[in-house]
Amino acid sequence: MTIAPPDLSVFETLESEVRSYCRGWPTVFDRARGSRLYDEDGHPYLDFFAGAGSLNYGHNNPVLKRALLDHLERDGVTQGLDMATTAKRTFLETFQHLVLRPRDLPYKVMFPGPTGANAVEAALKLARKVKGRESVVSFTNAFHGMSLGALAVTGNAFKRAGAGVPLAHAVRLPYDGYLGERRTRVTDHLTDRLDGLSELRWFERLLEDRGSGLDTPAAVIVETVQGEGGVNVARPEWLRALAALCERHDMLLVVDDIQMGCGRTGAFFSFEEAGITPDIVTLSKSISGYGLPMSLTLCRPELDVWEPGEHNGTFRGNNPAFVTASAALAAYWADDQTEKQTLARGEQVERALLALVDEHPDAVHRGRGLVWGVEFTDRGRASAVCRRAFELGLLLETSGPEDEVVKLLPPLTVTPDDLDEGLRVLSRAVRETA
Repeated sequence: MTIAPPDLSVFETLESEVRSYCRGWPTVFDRARGSRLYDEDGHPYLDFFAGAGSLNYGHNNPVLKRALLDHLERDGVTQGLDMATTAKRTFLETFQHLVLRPRDLPYKVMFPGPTGANAVEAALKLARKVKGRESVVSFTNAFHGMSLGALAVTGNAFKRAGAGVPLAHAVRLPYDGYLGERRTRVTDHLTDRLDGLSELRWFERLLEDRGSGLDTPAAVIVETVQGEGGVNVARPEWLRALAALCERHDMLLVVDDIQMGCGRTGAFFSFEEAGITPDIVTLSKSISGYGLPMSLTLCRPELDVWEPGEHNGTFRGNNPAFVTASAALAAYWADDQTEKQTLARGEQVERALLALVDEHPDAVHRGRGLVWGVEFTDRGRASAVCRRAFELGLLLETSGPEDEVVKLLPPLTVTPDDLDEGLRVLSRAVRETA
């Protein structure tokens, strides 16, 4: 049977050449529910991409959709800038009751704009304002966004090149394991690291040496798991040592939890496992629960030194997103069941990946919770695997500086059967591209 190719002409002729995901998935998607998308011809695709981590609770989650429809049907506020609204009050109270108080986190909540990059820009500006210093330390293979401030602390050369201007006031240092062997066949890869915390010892030596040329930075920004950077996992002890180093040297610690927060690694915040309390935290992607634009910059109360309107944006009050965010928190974070389920699903993924790398010695895996990566010695293999997976009805993306890692990012609500199905398709795609 011959299947007619989809009509992509309007996208190819009218849409900018900057489009990317649609090139790897050449079809026209029409509807979605749970862990699956369907194209215009009704072909299903199991989604292990989850809107780049913005759909932790799946597509068109019925609980969140009902809350959104109820809000719209009663003419609830849609555009509120930073005005006080019923939807914002409900979100703030729910967030405080279900997320901040149970974790004894003292944060003030800032709505900086609709995107993760907005949250990062606000965090960088605030850190510099508080400390009166310009530079910020970030890490190799970091990704923090595509606006100029966020790009300055991003490691990827391709993305940085798009800025067109110098990206200043940032210092790059090695991430956990960067000076050793990052490729590993097991999640706990202590044996592959050089001298334990050598990266941070070097950092502290630079700070203490008046001849190093490194002025004390305002802050350090870090991802606990580098998603776009290749699913590189920082160890809890490394994160604890980093937090202690920041405290000793009067630097703020900023955790970018935009992709790894909202339960992606198990706990609501990805830094909880390490037992640290960052000074500033950025959240976006799945904080709305429904894929609606929304982001937060959280900071300790003593750091909230903004003047009214000093950082603003028209769309920082997305009330429909407040509604779905409140519904998501109430549905999934009133107890610890979501965390337990995510960790159980993560173990299911790891068992499958252990079998996969045993079959393919050129592959290694790493991850936490429900974010996993499979890296290949052949740098072009990951892209081929993702292409074949798409042909077999599975959506996967690549990550890493050379797109050398297949990244698995299924919804947290994925069923065990759907997870098994996707993992079988992945294994088949790997075999068929060998």
